Amino acid sequence: MKKFKFSSTNGFGTAPVFFTAISTILGAILFLRFGFAVGTLGFFGVLLIVIIGHLVTIPTALAISEIATNQKVEGGGEYFIISRSFGLNIGATIGIALFLSQAISVAFYVIAFTEAFSFFFEWMKTSYGMDLPRQVISIPATIILSLVIIFKGANIGMKALYAVVAILFISLICFFSWQPN
Repeated sequence: MKKFKFSSTNGFGTAPVFFTAISTILGAILFLRFGFAVGTLGFFGVLLIVIIGHLVTIPTALAISEIATNQKVEGGGEYFIISRSFGLNIGATIGIALFLSQAISVAFYVIAFTEAFSFFFEWMKTSYGMDLPRQVISIPATIILSLVIIFKGANIGMKALYAVVAILFISLICFFSWQPN
């Protein structure tokens, strides 16, 4: 029988937790809605929204990073951190809201992922006359992602995190370096 050795350290530092929080906050919205926002509000309006949003997201991500690196995070992830930091009553209240928000956010991310393939659906409609449902992309992608997590583990996500953060960082640099006419 194989014995498992549990490490006394959680393996996360401030950077991975901070990057996870920031990439979750900026992910789909940054790539799918910035064009619409710039067209509606103008460049400086969107710039103001990004600044106001970062006044909330950066301190939140830093706070999560600090709490996560000061203690060993066990099963339950964020709920474990919250309940150990604030007590069971407040932890349970925040935990229920956290559960509901994450369940809803997963649905939004699947929808955003599928929306990124709108060019494919338009091409299929104009080329072959096929009006495909959006589930043609979302269901297989969700199943494949679930299988990867089950068989490869969440560590593959931690490895991909740095590539995602690099793409987000480069896209933010491109956005802020753009000069309006």
